[in-house]
Amino acid sequence: MAAHAEEPEDRTASADQAVRPGSLLVSSIELVEPTFRRTVVYVIEHNDAGSLGVVINRPSETAVTNVLPQWSELAARPKALYVGGPVKRDSALCLATVRTGVQVDGVPGLRRVDGRVVMVDLDSDPSEIAPLVEGVRIFAGYSGWTLGQLDGELERDDWMVVSALASDVIGPPKVDMWAHVLRRQPMPLAMLASHPIDVERN
Repeated sequence: MAAHAEEPEDRTASADQAVRPGSLLVSSIELVEPTFRRTVVYVIEHNDAGSLGVVINRPSETAVTNVLPQWSELAARPKALYVGGPVKRDSALCLATVRTGVQVDGVPGLRRVDGRVVMVDLDSDPSEIAPLVEGVRIFAGYSGWTLGQLDGELERDDWMVVSALASDVIGPPKVDMWAHVLRRQPMPLAMLASHPIDVERN
């Protein structure tokens, strides 16, 4: 039934699913390279050209109002620019969570990624987007993989692949999103959520 189309917030997901738009890549505890250590990447595109996503748990010290003041009111707290990844950090990319029941197909400035998550054209009018969305998140840069590159990292177990909830892209401030996402997975993944941030490595 259509009434049950919205995902429940306590949904769990298998960690062995295929990558697709709307997947989350959760870095493994062995991935200690600083760029992606304890990161959660929301996948926007995954096709024959490669993969593209944004890190959703790296707020910067830069306020949205200092860079794109017209979008500040719509920005989800903490209203900071997020570091989406190491590629093109001088460019901005915007995701939003659409309000439940709102149809966005054909709306200028919005492109559906998956479910209620859309990509927002930052050249569009924020006042026209505002009634349609719960909030937006603006990312400086993105994370990109060439064809086959992400597959190689998955084979090395650098990432765990799980499903995103629509609320993840504008997740609440001061929440450890890495642990938060793992905690809602089936065992044994859920146990990793309590893995300490800093571990003495010999």
